[in-house]
Amino acid sequence: MDERLYQTSLVCRVHTRLCALPLIHVLETLRPLPVEPLVDAPAHVLGLVRIRGQSLPVVDLAGLLGMPGVAPQRFVTVAVGRRRAALAVGEVLGLRELPQGGSEPLPPLLREAANEPVQAIARLDAELLMVLNGARLLPPAEVAA
Repeated sequence: MDERLYQTSLVCRVHTRLCALPLIHVLETLRPLPVEPLVDAPAHVLGLVRIRGQSLPVVDLAGLLGMPGVAPQRFVTVAVGRRRAALAVGEVLGLRELPQGGSEPLPPLLREAANEPVQAIARLDAELLMVLNGARLLPPAEVAA
């Protein structure tokens, strides 16, 4: 298998949807920890959590994707550049090698959404898979401050 043709991603379930996070952004997965709510944070930012000595914003991936929130079963810590956050997800399914050219571009209506966290759509077995854009998952730097 030619590694250049595939991208390793962490596949998570949020409600009934599958999401793929490029592994380059994933730091670790863990059980949810207590979250300290933040005043005036965006609705999809649940608050702050302390992980390995750092305070990280907790992003409800369901809320970010426009779905109703549910109690998370796992946290996935992610990093893009110097920014870090914990994503609250329903289930972590594991690592998958996704074909680099195996995804479809977003429909025009979704492409026009300026802050859309979904980068592309693919299929994993018989299910639709949303390939996420790591940079658009994290809240603004001032939320984490």
